[in-house]
Amino acid sequence: MDRLGTPVARSERPLATYRKQSAWVEHDPLELVETIRNSMTEAVLKAGEGSETLLAAGFATQRSNVVCWDGCTGQALSPVISWQDTRAGDRISSLSSRAADIHNRTGLFLSAHYGASKLQWCLENIPEVKKAKETGRLRTGPMSSFLAWQLTREKPFVTDPVSASRTLLFNIRERKWDRELRDLFGVPEEVLPVCVPSIYNYGSLEIGKVRVPLTLVTGDQAAALFAHGRLKAGTAYVNMGTGAFVSRPTGQTPVLSQVLLTSVTHEQDGICEYVLEGTVNGAGSALQWMQERYRIKDLRKQLPLWLKEVVDPPLFLNGISGLGSPFWIPDFISGFVGKGGPAAKTVAVAESIAFLLYRNILEMGHHMEKAERIQITGGLSALDGVCQLLADLTGVPAYRPDQTEATARGTCFLLAGKPDEWPEADGGKWFEPAEGTAGVERYGRWSEAMEDRIRCGQ
Repeated sequence: MDRLGTPVARSERPLATYRKQSAWVEHDPLELVETIRNSMTEAVLKAGEGSETLLAAGFATQRSNVVCWDGCTGQALSPVISWQDTRAGDRISSLSSRAADIHNRTGLFLSAHYGASKLQWCLENIPEVKKAKETGRLRTGPMSSFLAWQLTREKPFVTDPVSASRTLLFNIRERKWDRELRDLFGVPEEVLPVCVPSIYNYGSLEIGKVRVPLTLVTGDQAAALFAHGRLKAGTAYVNMGTGAFVSRPTGQTPVLSQVLLTSVTHEQDGICEYVLEGTVNGAGSALQWMQERYRIKDLRKQLPLWLKEVVDPPLFLNGISGLGSPFWIPDFISGFVGKGGPAAKTVAVAESIAFLLYRNILEMGHHMEKAERIQITGGLSALDGVCQLLADLTGVPAYRPDQTEATARGTCFLLAGKPDEWPEADGGKWFEPAEGTAGVERYGRWSEAMEDRIRCGQ
């Protein structure tokens, strides 16, 4: 992108996801690095002469993915373990007495989705990781640290605060690794990267004949917040991809909630910004589950029409990939309430994403004034029916920008130095709230059904 956020060149590659056992979700580290290298090379070629004036590059990665590697050879010693992976859930359950203290230090809740229990699992169960630790060669940490090491000439062993803050090992007030938490999970300080600001001299990328400084590393959801400029306190930011997330900025003050996450979103020049965040694990992943379970061909293509045509879908109690905020039930059993065919059930899954987002927005109202508007980005924001439902539920206008791929655009905004002007090429679409809709009535029934299932122990 150029300094005004106009796309100049784009390249993308698919990355395979492997599910070797129940609760295991992995990516191949070599495949990950290779796809990024290929995409960078192709993008530079597409940029043509413009590539000669490239000023900076940034990484925005899934925040809770972790990996272990050899600090001498660079060889990956573990798979990239996805944020969706919950293989270490038993270890998390055994720490319930420390839950409040951990939340106060990290802003997170005890969950196997975060990095600490995954790293502990690797240290205890992978022989190559154990050996590298004994010989002082082990490097571990967020996936972003691995990528910075692999793809830059300088190979720094560092991490950004956004990625570090999704490990359950990082103190968000002190902005450093927490000694007590490291000891609790058995992760030595020497195997963890040094924490540096989001904007930092991470090294340089060599892309063909072009050398580009890597000056930003952050998380995908954190970058997405900045897709359309500086953050506004009165806006609820919704980004819907594999998971769906809603965030409200709290400025330089971390605000703690008993049921919501407190997240680091950016650190630069000694200033750290925070948000209150709600997370819905089952968004795109729930629709993928629906497609695979019911063998629905081209589900994403058919869903917009189904959202218009289906009149009275069943309700879907959505715990795909674990039920996130504000409930925090990792083993919640998903299921439908009511009957319907594949189309009606798919609509129910789509509506459940909006219902869960709204439930989180209600919780945010206990800590700040009601949002004046909602900004919706991400791949699932293309679903008009979901955007309209969210506006109807909240009673405030929802805005979908013309450019909904928020992560790359937000990354470039931060790289450009947060300019005052960051215009959209074309205007987006507003969804004005309507009163008394069937979707609002269904939310009431859905909320009761969720509470009943939780109360009865599922």
